Amino acid sequence: MEEKKCVKRDFKKEDRALYQPGTEPRILDVPDLLFLMVDGTGDPNTSAAYQEAIEMLYGLSYEIKMSPKKGAAPQGYYDYVVPPLEGLWTTEEAPQDDHILNKSQFSWTSLIRQPEFVTRKVLDAAKERLDKKKPELDLSKVRLEQYREGLCCQALHIGSFDSESDTIRQIDRYLTEAGYEADIKGERRHHEIYLTDARKTEPAKKKTVIRIPIRRSAGSR
Repeated sequence: MEEKKCVKRDFKKEDRALYQPGTEPRILDVPDLLFLMVDGTGDPNTSAAYQEAIEMLYGLSYEIKMSPKKGAAPQGYYDYVVPPLEGLWTTEEAPQDDHILNKSQFSWTSLIRQPEFVTRKVLDAAKERLDKKKPELDLSKVRLEQYREGLCCQALHIGSFDSESDTIRQIDRYLTEAGYEADIKGERRHHEIYLTDARKTEPAKKKTVIRIPIRRSAGSR
């Protein structure tokens, strides 16, 4: 009898509304999701801290995914596709439409979504394993956190990161017509989901989900 293959869960396909929007803006309510997160500042193109954050996030994500092969499968484990890298971005130095180009002023949180079976104990075990392979990484910077964005508007941006302002303006126009406005404050930040590998994809073909937290405009309530 032919052995039945185990199907990997792929959050990008299961949660299409979150990860596969069209280029036209749409409003959605984003639920609580679990992430590994690292905070930092500076230009992502030149910041060593940003590159280290990505290395740590992917390193730990794959340690968790491959934990059954280490004899350390978490309770409730299932096989899955590691979700894409995401980023929360803000700056105090420029308005939203301009700060995309003021990269040295960025404050960022890099994050990768995790399955619900990941706990702090699971993360600590993954840190111990990765620390043996890459002791130069400061894994204490990585935290596990539930993050809820709530009401947002998003659209798919195709092109270079430097041209994202075009999509942001498109979202702004859509929000104005729909009676909403951006609500960027505190933990509600400009959010990007990187559907293509920036290192391997030419700028014109990069695909990035642009997500903006929103609220009802005062005049539309």
